[in-house]
Amino acid sequence: MSAARPINPISLASGVVPEFGPVETIEAAVAGGFDMVGLWVDPVTWTAETTRAARAALAQAGLPLLDVEVIWLKGDDALNAHRKVIDVGAELGARNVLCVSSDPDHGRTAAHLAALCQHAEPCGMRVSLEFGIFTEVKTLTQALEVQRMVQHPLAALLIDPIHVDRSGSAIAEIAKVDPALLPYAQFCDAPGERPDPADMAAVIRDAVDLREQCGEGALPLAALYQALPAGIPLSIELRSLALREAFPHPSLRAAAVGAATRKWLETMT
Repeated sequence: MSAARPINPISLASGVVPEFGPVETIEAAVAGGFDMVGLWVDPVTWTAETTRAARAALAQAGLPLLDVEVIWLKGDDALNAHRKVIDVGAELGARNVLCVSSDPDHGRTAAHLAALCQHAEPCGMRVSLEFGIFTEVKTLTQALEVQRMVQHPLAALLIDPIHVDRSGSAIAEIAKVDPALLPYAQFCDAPGERPDPADMAAVIRDAVDLREQCGEGALPLAALYQALPAGIPLSIELRSLALREAFPHPSLRAAAVGAATRKWLETMT
């Protein structure tokens, strides 16, 4: 008989409560019984006061900050705003920063990621590249190729079930990825019907409005879960219009997501 997998800590992703600021997100994570939390950092509007308030809320909650997001790479980036996201995360103790790229030049994407990894060296934050058909790094294969070009120990890869499915990336290939590249993963379920990749509006709506609670959709979550390194933190990235409408209060929404996620995880032990 194989040994039972360790229980994964779960984190409330900022995308579950996108209408709310960092303090409300942290409070919702506590109410939902999450082990960690993730925060959205807008470098334009985030101030020193925002950092102080978030730091105080994290200390009161006693929750680790799993990640900050999002660094969105573009071809003409000067990287200063992106470095600010890392700096804020470092001040708050974030373990990871989430990155995506809309730059079709994968070599330039890799160079920018390498520069961000170098900026993150003092705090040891992992720089996690997320692939998906809404970006220019669309598949697992492309993401791994970019990572090979980055060649930095802080470079990481972020897996999200909906993007794995919509990009046609193979779960069997995820199981072959070096576990050192996967410090954490996102998790959610989704409908079986895939949007037309050529219809970007449908792709975005699928990703930000139509996700479902774990076990309530059609994704092969059990297989993906088994392919991931055992026990890594799972950021529950459940962007759902239905949940936003059913639970306008962030704490009630987080509680519903947390309960459903733990119920599903119990079936995996």
